[in-house]
Amino acid sequence: MKRLRNILTAMAVVAAMAAAAQFPNVVNPEIPAKVTFAGNTVSLDRDDMYERLDRELTAMAYTHGNTLLTIKRANRYFPVMAPILKRNGVPLDMLYLACIESTLNPRALSPAGAAGFWQLMPATAKEFGLEVNNFVDERYNLKKATEAACRYLKRAYSRYGNWESVAASYNGGMARISRELQAQGQNTAYNLYLTDETSRYMFRLLAMKLIMTRPADYGFSLKANQLYRAAECTPVKVSGPVDDWQQWAIDHGTTYMALRDHNPWIRAKSLPNKTGKTYTVMVPKPGAQMRSRQKPTVYDRNWIKD
Repeated sequence: MKRLRNILTAMAVVAAMAAAAQFPNVVNPEIPAKVTFAGNTVSLDRDDMYERLDRELTAMAYTHGNTLLTIKRANRYFPVMAPILKRNGVPLDMLYLACIESTLNPRALSPAGAAGFWQLMPATAKEFGLEVNNFVDERYNLKKATEAACRYLKRAYSRYGNWESVAASYNGGMARISRELQAQGQNTAYNLYLTDETSRYMFRLLAMKLIMTRPADYGFSLKANQLYRAAECTPVKVSGPVDDWQQWAIDHGTTYMALRDHNPWIRAKSLPNKTGKTYTVMVPKPGAQMRSRQKPTVYDRNWIKD
C-alpha cells in the first residue's frame, strides 16, 4: 500500500511539472501610481485610469514582435524626428504617437488609406502642406511628414491646451473631440466618454512611453548591434522630370531597391515633375548599407543591456 501511495505521489509530481511546462509564468506589468507625459503628471488613482493603462500596458508588453520592432526602428528614426519636434515646440513624448500609429514602419498603410510614419490621411496631409499623388507621396517622407504632423499637433494644442486632448483628436478628429468636450462639460479627453478606440488611444501612448523608457523592466532585452541603423546617404537634388527611376538609380551608383527603400515617397517608376519642383533624393553611399562598416550608434542607452 505504501509503495502504491509513493507511485501515485510521484505521478502527481510529474503531472504537475508537465502542467507547469505547458503554462509558463505570466507576469502582469506593474502599474505605477502616476506617470508623466508631455510635462504633466497623470494620476492613476482613479479606477478607470488604472485599468485603462493596465489594459494597454499588458497588451503591449506581450505583443513582443511589434514592440521589439518599434524599439529597434526608433534607433534609426528618432534622431531625425526628435529635432523636428523640438524645433517646433512639440514635446518629445509625442514621438510615441508615431510609434503607436505605424510601429515606425516606413511603408505603413492602413485599410482606410492613412499612410506613413504618422498615418496621415490624404486630405489631412494636403491640408498641412504635403504632396500626395500617384508619383509622389510625402506622407512617406520622414522629415516632411514629421513637420506636417507638428503643424497638426500645434494647431490642436492651441485649441485644447493639453496634449492628451491633442492625442485624442489625432485619432478621433478635432471636430469630434471639440464637440464632446463641450457637450460633456470637460476640459480634458481623459474625462470623456468616447469610442473604445479613441478612449484607448491616449493610454496606448502612455504604455508605449513606459516600455520605451525602460524596456528591460518589461522583459525586453536588446544589444546595441541589434538596433537598426541609418545608412549614410548623399542628398541629390532633382528639379526636373525623371523618365526612369530604375536607370536613375544605376546612374547614381545604387540599385532601384535601395533608392525606393531610402526614398519611400517615390511612388512610381517615373516622375513627370511638370512644375519643376525640387526634390531631395537620398542615395546610399558605397558600402553604407553594410552593417560590418557601420558604427553601432545607440540613441537611448536605456534600450540596451550593456
